[in-house]
Amino acid sequence: MSNVHLGHKARKRFGQNFLNDEYVIDQIVSAIKPDDNYTMVEIGPGLGALTEPVCEQVNHLTVVELDRDLAKRLRHHPFMAEKLTIIEADALRYDFTQVERKGKLKVFGNLPYNISTPLMFHLFAHAGIIHDMHFMLQKEVVNRLCAGPGHKNYGRLSVMAQYYCQVMPVLEVPPEAFTPPPKVDSAVVRLIPHATPPVAVKDLAMLEKVTALAFNQRRKTIRNSLKAVISAEQLSALGIEPTQRAENLSLATYALIAEHAAVVEDN
Repeated sequence: MSNVHLGHKARKRFGQNFLNDEYVIDQIVSAIKPDDNYTMVEIGPGLGALTEPVCEQVNHLTVVELDRDLAKRLRHHPFMAEKLTIIEADALRYDFTQVERKGKLKVFGNLPYNISTPLMFHLFAHAGIIHDMHFMLQKEVVNRLCAGPGHKNYGRLSVMAQYYCQVMPVLEVPPEAFTPPPKVDSAVVRLIPHATPPVAVKDLAMLEKVTALAFNQRRKTIRNSLKAVISAEQLSALGIEPTQRAENLSLATYALIAEHAAVVEDN
C-alpha cells in the first residue's frame, strides 16, 4: 500500500502513520470533548485528521508539529489557519508551560509509536497544568498503561502512569484505519492527572529509580533487584516479602520502598 496520503509521503524517521477512518476519527473527537474553556493542544497534527474536526468545535487550537512540510500545510489551510497556533518543535523537548493558556490543557494526538513512552513521561512532568490527555498509541502500550499488579503487562510504565493519572482505555483501532497501515494494532487511551496523587511520595526521582531497578530485572526477586537501594531486612521490616518479583508489587508498595530507600540513601 502507498505511503502517500493527501499528497504527503509518510516519513519513517518521524514514525508517521496517518489516520483516515472517519468513524474512528468521530469516536476519538467525541472522547476528547473539544472545549474553549480549556487550552486545546494537539501533538503531531500531521495531515489534520483530528485537527479539522476539533477546529470545527473550538475557536482556537495549539498544535506542536516537528515536520516542517506539515506545519507549512497547516499554515495555509483555508479554514483552520486562523484558528491555529503552530509550534514547530519536538514535543519531547518542548516546555508545555510555554503554551499560552486559557484554563488547563486538554492534550491529544496520534503519537508516533517510537516516541510515545518518553513523550508521556515528559508530559507527566507537566501534569499540574493538564486537565486530560487522549492519545492514539500502540495497543500493547495502552495495555501496559492500564495493567495492575500480577498481570504480564504490568511494568514501570503502569506504575508511573498510575501515580500521575487515572488511566482509561477508550477504543481499539485496527491497522486499516491508517495510511500506511502500521504493523501493530492501536488503541486510544484517556489519561486524567490526579488532583492529589493516590500515594504520598516525597522523592519522585527515587520512585522512578526503584521501579526502573525492579522492572529492569523483573525475573529476579526484589531482594536482588533492589539491593542497591534497600536491604532484604529493611523490606521485611516494612512488611514486604523480599522473595516477591517486580510485577507483584502495587504502586503503594513501590511508594513505601521509595520513601524508605530515600531515607537510607540520605544517611
